Amino acid sequence: MGNRAVFIDRDGTINVNYGYVSDPDDFKMYPGVAKGIKLLNEKGFKIIVITNQSGIARGYFSKGVLENIHEKMKKELSNKGANVDAIYYCPHHPDEHCNCRKPNLGLLEKAVKEFDIDTEKSFIIGDRMLDVEVGYKIGCKTVLVPEDKEKIKKEIEESDVEPDVICDDFYSGVEWMLNNSKNKG
Repeated sequence: MGNRAVFIDRDGTINVNYGYVSDPDDFKMYPGVAKGIKLLNEKGFKIIVITNQSGIARGYFSKGVLENIHEKMKKELSNKGANVDAIYYCPHHPDEHCNCRKPNLGLLEKAVKEFDIDTEKSFIIGDRMLDVEVGYKIGCKTVLVPEDKEKIKKEIEESDVEPDVICDDFYSGVEWMLNNSKNKG
């Protein structure tokens, strides 16, 4: 049977993307994210954050700083009754051609195995087409919430896949997921 999950990109989806969020004080969560994650928690979805963090390989911040940023994120979510089940990140530089950097499947495959996830009943939500591409590859429905609507048009045109839906913000993406989920709970 497997669990239902929502894979969530971090920068540009959960929080404002400043290029490289390299300090916990720079982490600014978007409105509606905690409310949306809480609703997904209540509906029984596993919440898995999947994020590329090449700033580590580039020397912009350490794994310890990244962990502090994630702790701040989890605390802000918890204060609003929301919970993340796991955070998976790729610390590699794009030139390393690792298997874990989105749109490659390494991080999602690890999460699927560790949480017994049924990808056909699951979703991915992100701000870039690489999130849509990795969701398409793993077999889940895709929700695009572009941070920069003009910039994303070119990515969509150049991609071989299309998102299942494009939403204006995270919470409206969550509402779409709940209306389009198998085994509604």
